[in-house]
Amino acid sequence: MIRMPALFAVTILLAVGPLAAGAHEPAQGAASASTIDAAAQPAAQTVDAFHAALKRADTAAALALLADDALIFEEGGAERSKAEYAASHLAADAAFSTAVQSVQSRRSGRASGRLVWIATESRTTGRYRNRDINSVGTETMVLRRDGANWRIVHIHWSSRTIPS
Repeated sequence: MIRMPALFAVTILLAVGPLAAGAHEPAQGAASASTIDAAAQPAAQTVDAFHAALKRADTAAALALLADDALIFEEGGAERSKAEYAASHLAADAAFSTAVQSVQSRRSGRASGRLVWIATESRTTGRYRNRDINSVGTETMVLRRDGANWRIVHIHWSSRTIPS
């Protein structure tokens, strides 16, 4: 179970709240907007490495970036550890990532001591399991510094289909 100081949890909600207010529609414009604190940049690189590992179906590399006590929220369900995620949704997430194209539209991130949050908005298109994919998504990741490395301790994914 992940335990965050109450003040940090409130800070996350206050900081991410304005992002959620505009999350109902895809971001307009071709360029992606990014407002990541300099102190959060190394953690954002870990998030990017996680997605790159999924995209090339390198599940071992993706797992190496997760903390053992990671908590993953996806499709209304929860995996409460890295081992549980590896045994349930990891392979499907890698297969999905290799089949579709995902483009970031916005990203924000802030650091507070050994913890960082990275919030990303994206659009995903392609074909997976014989169905067309056209969706917008939001992702929040919380990372904890582990020595010189950042480990993902929480992922929350949410998406919705864009009507044709």
